[in-house]
Amino acid sequence: MKFGLSTSSVFPESTAAAFEIAAMTGYDGVEVMVGVDSMSQDSTVLRNLVQHYQVPILSLHAPCLLITQRVWGTDSWGKLTKAQEVAELVGAETVVVHPPFRWQRDYAKRFEAGIAELNANTPITFTVENMYPWRAGKGSLPAYAPDWDVRKQDYSSITVDFSHTAVSRTDPAEMITDLGSRVEHIHLADGTPSGTDEHLVPGRGTQSLAQAAHTLMSQGFNGTVVAEISTRSCGDRLERIADIRETLEFARQHFSN
Repeated sequence: MKFGLSTSSVFPESTAAAFEIAAMTGYDGVEVMVGVDSMSQDSTVLRNLVQHYQVPILSLHAPCLLITQRVWGTDSWGKLTKAQEVAELVGAETVVVHPPFRWQRDYAKRFEAGIAELNANTPITFTVENMYPWRAGKGSLPAYAPDWDVRKQDYSSITVDFSHTAVSRTDPAEMITDLGSRVEHIHLADGTPSGTDEHLVPGRGTQSLAQAAHTLMSQGFNGTVVAEISTRSCGDRLERIADIRETLEFARQHFSN
């Protein structure tokens, strides 16, 4: 079992700061959120950070957010090919990817088959993350295709994000049970059914995280648990580090063999 820190957890600090804080707080490695920070996009810089802080890169999060639509080009499959290349160069074994947006019609049409091909033909595991419907007043918008609910497709590897289960109002233990051994990666955070993707420190939301962890471990989970919390509202760096350390303590307590 490995516990990683997502570089997004230190925002608005830099990718380099995530390596520093991961080393300081005792994480086993980092997940690099490939974003607008140029350091997150550059394999040479990332390898230098690994060497300097002696913190390995466990996984990459491909640039598939709205704000990263132009990172590594605009071709969706090209982004994943680049993610594979960088993952191999920096020693990561996993690439996390979101389902396509509905307006990415051609990409969405081939997404399930394309992910299967990547997993069959590359040494990197591409794991698809559960998302959520976008809320609009009392209703919702189907923003992702084939679907935000990864249980509806036959992906071989799944990332379960507990902030996203909160937004979608999905019971996380039920989702884990339904997915079984396909769950290979966890994004650890908390949330509430507010409709906002909050990425709270575990225990500060309404998700039944302890139960979800118990369910996961009873299924023989031996993947990676990555802290993906939001610390942007922290008053200072000490508070940010305290939140990151608290998340690791929760992970070690509940996700243990």
